[in-house]
Amino acid sequence: MLTLLDQLDKGTLWRSPGGIHPPEVKFLSNATPIGQLPLASTYLVPVPQVGENCTLAVKVGDSVLKGTPLTQGTSIWHLPVHAPTSGTIVAIEPRASNHASALPVNTCVIAADGKDTWCELVQNQLDDLSHQQIVDKVRSAGIAGMGGAAFPTHIKLNPVSEIDLVIINGVECEPYISADDSLMREYSRDILAGIGIIHRLLTPKRIVIAIEDNKPEAAKAMQAAVSQSGLPAGSIRVTVIPTKYPSGGEKQLIQIITGREVPSGAIPAKLGIVVHNVGTAYAIHQAVTQGKPLIERVVTVTGKNVSKPGNYWLPIGTPVDHVLTATEFTPEPDQKVIIGGPMMGHALANIQVPILKGTNCILVPSSQEIGSTPEEKACIRCGECATACPALLLPQQLFWHAKAEEYDKAASYNLKDCIECGCCSYVCPSDIPLVEYYRIAKSALKQAADEKQQAERAKQRFDARLARLEEEKLAREAKAKEASERRQASMTGTDKNAVAEAMARIAAKKAAAAQAITGESITEESSVTTTDTTEVPKGKAAVAAAIVRAKAKRAAQANADGTDTNGAETDSARTDNMVNVDANDSISATDAIAQEAPLSQKDKVAAAIARAKAKKAAQQTDTVPLEPTETADSTSELSAADDKKAKVAAAVARAKAKKAAQQAETAASDIEVSNTEISVSDVNDAEAIKKAKVAAAVARAKAKKAAQQAETNTENGLSQTATPAVDSTASVHADVNADAETAVNAVATDIEVSITDVSVNDAEAIKKAKVAAAVARAKAKKIAAASAESKTDAEIESVDEIRAEDNVASPSIAATHDTATTEAEAVLPSVGSTAEPIETAPLSSDELKKARIAATIAKAKAKKAALAQEANASSDSSVTND
Repeated sequence: MLTLLDQLDKGTLWRSPGGIHPPEVKFLSNATPIGQLPLASTYLVPVPQVGENCTLAVKVGDSVLKGTPLTQGTSIWHLPVHAPTSGTIVAIEPRASNHASALPVNTCVIAADGKDTWCELVQNQLDDLSHQQIVDKVRSAGIAGMGGAAFPTHIKLNPVSEIDLVIINGVECEPYISADDSLMREYSRDILAGIGIIHRLLTPKRIVIAIEDNKPEAAKAMQAAVSQSGLPAGSIRVTVIPTKYPSGGEKQLIQIITGREVPSGAIPAKLGIVVHNVGTAYAIHQAVTQGKPLIERVVTVTGKNVSKPGNYWLPIGTPVDHVLTATEFTPEPDQKVIIGGPMMGHALANIQVPILKGTNCILVPSSQEIGSTPEEKACIRCGECATACPALLLPQQLFWHAKAEEYDKAASYNLKDCIECGCCSYVCPSDIPLVEYYRIAKSALKQAADEKQQAERAKQRFDARLARLEEEKLAREAKAKEASERRQASMTGTDKNAVAEAMARIAAKKAAAAQAITGESITEESSVTTTDTTEVPKGKAAVAAAIVRAKAKRAAQANADGTDTNGAETDSARTDNMVNVDANDSISATDAIAQEAPLSQKDKVAAAIARAKAKKAAQQTDTVPLEPTETADSTSELSAADDKKAKVAAAVARAKAKKAAQQAETAASDIEVSNTEISVSDVNDAEAIKKAKVAAAVARAKAKKAAQQAETNTENGLSQTATPAVDSTASVHADVNADAETAVNAVATDIEVSITDVSVNDAEAIKKAKVAAAVARAKAKKIAAASAESKTDAEIESVDEIRAEDNVASPSIAATHDTATTEAEAVLPSVGSTAEPIETAPLSSDELKKARIAATIAKAKAKKAALAQEANASSDSSVTND
């Protein structure tokens, strides 16, 4: 069985799939030798042209010589560009690119000086250079694939795997292009010299120069050069292949020469094969042996609208419009200028673009050659595109997905293996520009891949930055820790104390700042604590002690006044003294509290209110005896008997009125003491508010009882009055009712003030307390009016009947007290909290206990009042009998 090398030596060829046979028009340009065009006034050199990561080596205003590097870089993919002629850098700015999109790229604009002076060139002997030096020279010369792909040549010359076969591509299958044909015919020896350098670097087992059979002169020239070269015999041969488009494609040519197919996504080097263009071999020879960079190339200028078609040496960066002008271009309406051949080239949108390293043809066809672009029609699914595809793809599927912008699905059909040869578009009966759709899809996929790669690089940089910052942080912490340990080791006792004091000051400042924010200070907190724990018990003890002293004083005064038994006047004086003592004792108790215990501001306010109430009660009591006096004076015209009875009745009424006032004042005093206890304890305490409300209810009940007692006493007094003294008695009765009403009003007013003092913020409770006081006053007025109306015309026989009625009325006082207590308990819910009624929020055990104690105290005081009333009634009866 023959090996691959044996088959190559015999000239065995394989058939490639697909392909077409377009008409050839090479004769327009290959009939004349390669020519030269006049220098342009301005050259446009894009940077970079191949690769990436380059920096400019020149700036605006610099003078450059022919062959001067314009860029520099360290990346393996970077290829420098050089000045195509001598001149001055007049601008570095974006200019239109040599692309179908005409997108702007950064461009060095060189104004030529017309001298075309070379920079210093270094010529070398090939034997004096190492492999790496040869590769570096190829790279520094900026040599890229001259067949159109413009792949960096130095990468192909330094493969990672062993190379068995090198193919020199001289096929040039495009129907209009003849640049490689002319180059092989005129520079065959230079091409063979470049092939010798490639052989030295790669040391392949075979080198095959492939040429189509439509270039017989080029084949003969290359065969002659091979025979004269110094390469080992049998290691290199010229192989002529059938003319077919696109036989010049890298993968297609490998398949024709070797019968092997390059896997999808792989490169020929994996099969041990490398492909170079004949123009690339020529540039390698120029760079290594003569030191010339790649600054010019052979370009085919052809088309029926060019008067001087042919192949020309054009400097890289020469504007296309200058080339067309030099070749006497005569444009037509809607004229197309195509870069590359009619199959794989692209039309320019702007002819003010430069010649690049991969530019091998400028085509300006007439309308008879190509014609107008036909209108795209719907795909008829004929399958001709799949038959013509040399890469064995499914162009129809690729078209549908590319048109629907489903680029991922198009990629799944091996879109990247498309060589954009244009065979599918050429054979499509619907005139669909299939290759244009594929190019758009490839660009979109490439952009997405670039963005993904950039994002991945950004993520790597970010992760590296975080790691660096973390390392720096740990290093700083370790350094600070070491410095702290050194300071502590060298620190004396005094220094340590100073540090401790500084830390204490810092802590104090922080605490002060926190107190300033919350509006409270350490002193205020301390004073509140002292008041809550120390002053409140002192205040309660002072209140209790003052009350005990007042009661003792009042008892002593009562004993002193009891020695005088001069009838009704003495009783009246004793009653006045008791009222005054009570008032004074109340004031003295309040003063004693203020003197004995340092009270808070709230406690002082409560004590002042208590003193004011006591004075008010004393003033009301002092005014009571005046009115009966005037009434007694109005009876001077009566008879002696009637006058005597009227005086007795007036004295009794006056005594009972004083007693009623005294009871009212006692109730008010009880409320004051209760309020004082609440204020001293905690004015804002909810429990104290409830106590105050209970006390108010009890006070209302006492007021009602006082009114009833006044009414009963008045009725008793009027029963003892004789008939002729009706007017005087009525007047006295009215005065007594007025006194009772005044006492009740005073108690009601005190209730309102007490409730207001206890809970200023409880608006609903205050409102209800005021209503209760108003109701109490109304009831008192109603009772007084009813008593006056019902008892005005009553006739009582004797003073004994007054005694009898008094004895009957005495049990009713206890009943009245019970009624008052019941009413107080009923009124209590009415002054409760509006937010949470008592029915739905029961009192705690302590609150119930305190309420029961208050009720018991009220009952005891009612019994005491009843006993006092009985004693007064007995005294009145004895005075009358006398």
